Amino acid sequence: MNPETAVEAVKIFKAENLFLGDKKIKIMSAPPFVYLEKLSKIKAKVELAGQNLFFEERGAFTGEISAKMLKNLNVRTVIIGHSERRALGETDGMINKKIKMALKEGLKVVVCVGEKKEGKASENFILNQIKKAFDEIDLKKEKRKILIAYEPIFAIGTGKSAMPEYVSKIVGVIKKEVKENIPVLYGGSVNGKNIESFLREKNIDGALVGGASLKIEETKEIIEKAK
Repeated sequence: MNPETAVEAVKIFKAENLFLGDKKIKIMSAPPFVYLEKLSKIKAKVELAGQNLFFEERGAFTGEISAKMLKNLNVRTVIIGHSERRALGETDGMINKKIKMALKEGLKVVVCVGEKKEGKASENFILNQIKKAFDEIDLKKEKRKILIAYEPIFAIGTGKSAMPEYVSKIVGVIKKEVKENIPVLYGGSVNGKNIESFLREKNIDGALVGGASLKIEETKEIIEKAK
């Protein structure tokens, strides 16, 4: 639930666009739903994304956000299966239905996967998440609309990121599983000091930045170091 105010959201979004300038990189910003309309009216190169959506097209589901609601705000991408959503009880089955709904409505998706702790069993755990997330989805047909974000839960919000070599290994396992050249991002305590170490790894295609994105100077450093 950050940032807490619309004023902060606008300030961060404008700063992201200023720092992006003419850089040949892509940036998406995913603020809380209540700020999307305000930010969608700002001329920007930074793409807006939703933090979540519901898996039904319409109906009496108080408090939920539909794919059509996001599209009405000119939002074209949505994050699905974030670790914090999973911690609230979101299941692999729900995530699969959300992905299907988003793709049906023409939205791009950032699908999050990740394990609670490092170890030999982690690869099987993540591969199981991948299989369930994309069950009955034609990845060859939909690959241009899909990004995968690997976010090891042990590194989320802890200030302790995973080792780049370990991340690269897991990302390689994910890419081997999906087989369709789908980009994979890393998320987990990414900041201006460590962003380069992750982007240097050939398997890692980008970053899903959390808490650091709320700090203007940190955001500037991350964008400047991204290539």
